[in-house]
Amino acid sequence: MPEGRPPKREEVARILDYLPYGRTPDSRSYQKQPLIQAVGEANFVLMEMTPKEGVVPTAGTRVYIGSGSRDIIDHVNRRIDYSELSNNAKLELTYQIVSIVLENEARFIRYFNEAGPITTRMHALELLPGIGKKLMWAVLNERKKGVFKNFADLMERVKGLHNPEKIIYRRVEDELMDDKIKYRVFTTMPRAR
Repeated sequence: MPEGRPPKREEVARILDYLPYGRTPDSRSYQKQPLIQAVGEANFVLMEMTPKEGVVPTAGTRVYIGSGSRDIIDHVNRRIDYSELSNNAKLELTYQIVSIVLENEARFIRYFNEAGPITTRMHALELLPGIGKKLMWAVLNERKKGVFKNFADLMERVKGLHNPEKIIYRRVEDELMDDKIKYRVFTTMPRAR
């Protein structure tokens, strides 16, 4: 995320899991409410939400959570950490992040086109899993010839770079799993404790 620009608020989320009896470790059994675990499309914020009464959403459903009228979500309860996700939500997260990346290819190819040095010894491209100095230089040299139009163009021009959507997914997952990660590329800072 570019410095100096405030993070965009989540307006659309993807449902990861529907918990009809709420959180399992919750000891307040008399107050069990259905919950939804979801990931935001803009900053991959993990959140817990309450569905509208009588609604039973399925994993992968896109839901509007911005201000105004909502058809599936009653309200967003709070941000959650990766460790709070159900096992089903963790499994679904992989598919939903890859789906978000592929549906917003222009947004993510921009990272390959615009990433710059972080320090004199480290480049922002090296933050992506599997990209070391050799691939970084291959990307930089190809980008001098012209911007990458899409993932297919990137893979065709940079030999050895395969499945950029999976590389981005792995970086997003690393950022979601590690609250203390030094550089955040695609996610926002975790909530304060």
